[in-house]
Amino acid sequence: MDAALAVAIAACVVAVLAIVGCALLARRLRRVSSAQKAVLAGASHDMVDFAVSLQARIDDLHRAVDEVATGLSRVDRRVDGAITNTAVVRYDAYEDTGGKQSASFAFLDATRTGTVVTAIQGRDYARIYVKDIERGTASVALSPEEQTAVERAMAR
Repeated sequence: MDAALAVAIAACVVAVLAIVGCALLARRLRRVSSAQKAVLAGASHDMVDFAVSLQARIDDLHRAVDEVATGLSRVDRRVDGAITNTAVVRYDAYEDTGGKQSASFAFLDATRTGTVVTAIQGRDYARIYVKDIERGTASVALSPEEQTAVERAMAR
């Protein structure tokens, strides 16, 4: 009977240790559960569902950022092609005229592409010249005043 008593006492000790272990694990599980509720803001989902929904929201955010970046790229191309650099140079084309009635106008975009318009005013006539500029190079030779207008436009 001594062996049976020893086995019974050992079983009781193991049972008590098992009960204490279960109590500790239950306490720890309550802490994890309360922490989970704090993260989930009281929702009844579990952490896996929460992580999946969070990942879906992050994916939506990435798509929205990509759309904004694409739109911004289109705006950049439009702005680069817009006339943003202008200048006017007024001068006397002929010695016998005064008042700086002649002028050269430069209308260029960010890539130095655009047009130079020159209006030459004489005593009894007026002439207008239009010259294209492609990436800083004119299709026809520029006068010194036209070149000055292009340089001033690009300096802005």
